[in-house]
Amino acid sequence: MPDSSAAMANSATAAHMEDLRFGVTDYSIFLLMLSVSAAIGLYFGFYSKSRNTTDEYLRGSKKMHALPIAISLVSSQLSGVSILSIPAESYAFGFHFVFSVLAMLPTIPILIYIIVPVFYDNNVVNCYEYLELRFNKRTRHFVTLTFIMNQLLMLPVYMFIPALAFSQVTGVNIHLINVVVSSICVFYTMLGGIKAVVWTDVVQGGVMLFSVIMVAVLGTMQTGGLATVLDYASEGGRMDFDFRLDPRIRSTVWNCFSSGLLLWTGKIGLDQSCVQRIVSLPSFAEAKKSLIVAGIGFLIIMFLNCFAGIIMFARYFGCDPMLAGLVSKPDKMMPFFIQDIMGNLPGMPGLFISCVFSASLSSLSAHLNSLAGVVYFDYIKPHIRHTEARANGCMKLVVVGMGVYCIVGGIIVQRFNSILQVMWTVTGINMGAVVGVFLLGMFVPRVNGKVAMTSIIFSVLAMLWIIINGQMNIKAGLVKYEVLPNSLDKCEARGLDAIFNAINHTTTTPATTAVPLPTNVTTAFDSNREFSVYDISFYWYKMLGAILIFVCAVPLSYIWRPDKNDKQNPKLYSPFVRNMLNVSDPEVELEELPLKEPLNKTDQQENGAA
Repeated sequence: MPDSSAAMANSATAAHMEDLRFGVTDYSIFLLMLSVSAAIGLYFGFYSKSRNTTDEYLRGSKKMHALPIAISLVSSQLSGVSILSIPAESYAFGFHFVFSVLAMLPTIPILIYIIVPVFYDNNVVNCYEYLELRFNKRTRHFVTLTFIMNQLLMLPVYMFIPALAFSQVTGVNIHLINVVVSSICVFYTMLGGIKAVVWTDVVQGGVMLFSVIMVAVLGTMQTGGLATVLDYASEGGRMDFDFRLDPRIRSTVWNCFSSGLLLWTGKIGLDQSCVQRIVSLPSFAEAKKSLIVAGIGFLIIMFLNCFAGIIMFARYFGCDPMLAGLVSKPDKMMPFFIQDIMGNLPGMPGLFISCVFSASLSSLSAHLNSLAGVVYFDYIKPHIRHTEARANGCMKLVVVGMGVYCIVGGIIVQRFNSILQVMWTVTGINMGAVVGVFLLGMFVPRVNGKVAMTSIIFSVLAMLWIIINGQMNIKAGLVKYEVLPNSLDKCEARGLDAIFNAINHTTTTPATTAVPLPTNVTTAFDSNREFSVYDISFYWYKMLGAILIFVCAVPLSYIWRPDKNDKQNPKLYSPFVRNMLNVSDPEVELEELPLKEPLNKTDQQENGAA
């Protein structure tokens, strides 16, 4: 009899999902978005009158405009992971992630007044080139290698997540979708270079903004209004903010804010995929305007995206699709929610899926383009005779190769449970260290290349050790991230017939997800284990990695002192440090600083946006 009940439940679920399939209008909108992206690549690849040089391919000959770059910066940071997994985070664990979004408020001033001026003052077109100027070539190559490894880990995630969503609402094989859409992205990135990437980002950014606004408006209306959404979210514990300092708690105000601050500083100001766009603007004044506009756009889209999870919870308060067996994990909640609230509106599901793919295409194309430059200038160019034609050919081959890898890597990503947690864990290995070593160079003049290199190796290895042991604790059941409770006892009362009909055919008794705290286990909200650094939340990884840089570097700088014969340009320090040095005794202080000659003009041009 249980088998019969299970079969009936599966039948009900299948019937419901069949009602949620794409229509002709949805497919048309989705195909239109892909066609426009491909057309932009064709235009800049074959019909644009731009010069066929590496500088044109990677920086648009430094003639880009502030507004398109701002939109591109926002679009490239909002991957499909963000569009799908951040609402799932709010749905399952509460609204804490909004503090990661709000961390953008201090991030933009940090970029404008501390980091980006250093790049412009030194005519740096590759952010890793700064490390060679400030420290040495070994430090540059090591950080570049961590950038490449990070991209290899994350590229498959960018496209697999939207492919998962598309498959969920269409029934089309997930790997087929991954192949087709990734190929289109590789096509326009390879042909059109940075200009194609930026202008497709503009189109895709418009799709994203319109989509998240529609989700917020329609979701709120169908749930009963903003007051109802906030009431249900508060009653369900999703608006309870945790201010405790215990680093083992999965998400708190403090770890989300600090992690967001490190993430956005590292991703926008110190990641080549974004720095390449910023330095493609003709002046620092234009870069400043672009960053301000990008910050505003980011806050709007990310806040709405984060709040979508709260709306989603209010919609299913007391009638959880996951408990009903209609959705297998939180990362699949958003497509279900979209089809629920928009399924009867022609074209709206197609618009949302286009939004998810737009976000992923923006991220993937940005990283492919910057990765091509980094790989060529740091690892290929030193071993071949450089010509513009050969350089362009090599970079296009790198784009194609990484695209193939991205498609194959989707098979592995399919096994992940919480994509957001995986993404933040992976970036936690080295992002804190990378941000730390850049800040070290800009703020601590006495640190030399030997100290910087030792510190970054120490930080990366320490974080790798902590993260591996943390994952082992999760696998051993010592750390269990149970979601906040929901139930199935209000389905009929709230008129959620599809979910009610699905659970009505099962022998399962409606229950909540709340469970008593197990013994000797760290959960998302508490711990009864003795403190272990391996139990700390993945949200702390980036901050810890940056702190370890300074913990190692500052003492070592008094052991391995800078060589006084090795002078260094004060422009390699942040404006804040320069002002402090000038106030003190500029002649004495600057004379004591390690000073290196900047790369000559020819070298800088050849390193263009690498």
